[in-house]
Amino acid sequence: MMGMRKIKNILLVDGYNVIGAWPELRLLKEKDLSLARDRLIDIMAEYKAYTGYDVIIVFDAHLVEGRGKRERAHRIDVIYTNKNETADERIEKLVRELKRVDTRIYVATSDYTEQSLTFGSGALRISARELLIETQMMEKGIDNEVKKTQKRPFSTPLPLSDEIAEFFEKWRRER
Repeated sequence: MMGMRKIKNILLVDGYNVIGAWPELRLLKEKDLSLARDRLIDIMAEYKAYTGYDVIIVFDAHLVEGRGKRERAHRIDVIYTNKNETADERIEKLVRELKRVDTRIYVATSDYTEQSLTFGSGALRISARELLIETQMMEKGIDNEVKKTQKRPFSTPLPLSDEIAEFFEKWRRER
């Protein structure tokens, strides 16, 4: 009997659609589009680290130089479409290329046409707003883990009296 294959999760992100839908990124975009792109890439890199999903962000070429290129930033793929290709078209193509029995593909977009096309080709959709909520919950989860780690009392495998442990803790803090 063969073992169960682990499902691989892939998140395809319509970059400019998400930037336009997230308040923080929309404000950054008004100042500098490249800052908004970089911030989205940073957030999605954290998302990848936290969830284990493969993340691919697709940006439309008409808004950026270096069209048609693919780069790796913080262990996620960033694709700039070709001159006459939209992010929607590239995402549809990626869904077809990446779809396998052991792969679950999510497409993050609030573009209704793209949502129905990707859904029809077997991908699962997640709206830009749902993705924003997920990333906010992820950030809270990371913050809580950090706080738990910081609150952990000093411990040692040696049996120490409370008095001596307190002495060492004061000494450690003064250093």
